[in-house]
Amino acid sequence: MLYLVTDRSLCLGRELISIVEQAVQGGTTIVQLREKEFSGRDFYELTLEMKKMLSKYGVPLVINDRLDIALAAGVEGVHLGQNDIHPLHARRLLGEQAIVGLSVESMEQINEAENYDLDYIAISPVFSTPTKTDTIIEWGLDGLNKAKSVSRHTIIAIGGINKRNARQVIQAGADGIAVVSAICSSANPYQAARYLLSEFKS
Repeated sequence: MLYLVTDRSLCLGRELISIVEQAVQGGTTIVQLREKEFSGRDFYELTLEMKKMLSKYGVPLVINDRLDIALAAGVEGVHLGQNDIHPLHARRLLGEQAIVGLSVESMEQINEAENYDLDYIAISPVFSTPTKTDTIIEWGLDGLNKAKSVSRHTIIAIGGINKRNARQVIQAGADGIAVVSAICSSANPYQAARYLLSEFKS
C-alpha cells in the first residue's frame, strides 16, 4: 500500500490537486488530506474537490484529524492522532465501512490499539522528519519490526521514508508506506509513486 499524506507547503508552488492526481496515476493507493493551516471552510471545499478527483480513480480519501469534515464531505474515512476523538467514537459515527486509522508513537499505544476496530495503525515516525516534530520516539527499523510482531492491525510506516530506504522499511514489516515530501516535493510525482510502489515487488 502506497499512502500519500498531503502537504501543500512542500509542493514547490505547484497545485496540490495536480500533484495528488499524478501520484494516483503512478499507483498511489490511498490519500490522506492533511492541511492544518486551512480554515474549516477552506478545508471542506478542498476536501470536496479532492474527493471528486480521486473518485475518478477509485482511490479512497481520508481526512486527518477532522472527523467533522470527513462526515460533512462524505469521504471514505479519517486518520486520528492520539489527541483526537477516540477511535471507538469515530467508528460509531462513521460506520463499519469507513476507514479509521490511528497514529501510534509507543508500544503502550500499540497495545492499547489492539482493543480498537481499526483499518490500520501508523507507526510514527520510523525515521526523524521535519514534517513531524512532536512525536515521542523514532522507531527505526527494529522498532517497526517489533511493532509488526505484536499488532494484529495493518501496519503503515511513516516518517522520513523515501526511495533510498523504502525497501528496508517494507522488509522490516510494513504493510504500507506513507510519504509526504517523497512525492509532494518530487519533480515527477508520477514517477516517484511508481518507484515507491515497485519496492513492494522487489
